[in-house]
Amino acid sequence: MSPLTTHLDGMALWAPSLPGWEQARAVLRGEAGPADPPHPIPLPAQLPRAERRRMPQTAALSLAAADEAIRSSGHDPASLLAVFASAHGDLPVIDQLCRTLVHTPTQLSPTRFLHSIHNAPAGQWSMLARNGLANTAVSGAAHSFAHGLLEALVQCTAEQQPVLFVAYDTAAVGALTHTTASQGELAVALVLSPRPGSTTRARLEWHLSAVEASIPAPTWPAAQALRLNAMAPALPLFEALALTGPASLGWPLSRHQSLQLNITF
Repeated sequence: MSPLTTHLDGMALWAPSLPGWEQARAVLRGEAGPADPPHPIPLPAQLPRAERRRMPQTAALSLAAADEAIRSSGHDPASLLAVFASAHGDLPVIDQLCRTLVHTPTQLSPTRFLHSIHNAPAGQWSMLARNGLANTAVSGAAHSFAHGLLEALVQCTAEQQPVLFVAYDTAAVGALTHTTASQGELAVALVLSPRPGSTTRARLEWHLSAVEASIPAPTWPAAQALRLNAMAPALPLFEALALTGPASLGWPLSRHQSLQLNITF
């Protein structure tokens, strides 16, 4: 199929060792080292203190990346469609709920249950951004980043509207470590636009292919240190964006189809 074109207006990457795109970009270019000690996940300053304390880790992580990407893009957050992707959702909250059900089921917290729902971070972002437009939550196991990116690219092209794409995952804890392979915290965000503008950083040409692809792996040491996070397939894209040189990447969507992306600056 013929490639389609989407424009990249804003980007963000947040991990405790790479707290924000400016530092991450410098580290991925070999111009600086990872944060030492690692940074705690920031909490949204606009929330009251009591709500900040209750905010789950995944929401804080994804909102940190979303906020930075939107600020760098120059778009009004209330004008953006949104796609949020996570392979596993909020694993710490799910573990806590399971332990409560086993030991003290009558003390199960309705608030914590709401935090465990897969689209909870998307909902919290839409409320903080005062955004009443559609948002989508995507999960596709090991291919969650690719499926989320494809959904955002399709929405941007089909609706001819800018789209916020946020992808995030945290570490498995408790009994979930026996069934779920994810370590550390990582969130990335992109603001995609159907047309180039004053803040456009890159041009993305993309298409689907029947050619089988392998999940891309990061190459720089700081990115490789995050390779055990479920959202690690995003890292090669951000390595390419940091280096600002033409790049071609592909992610499997299934055993029979892949997403192919060409990046130019």
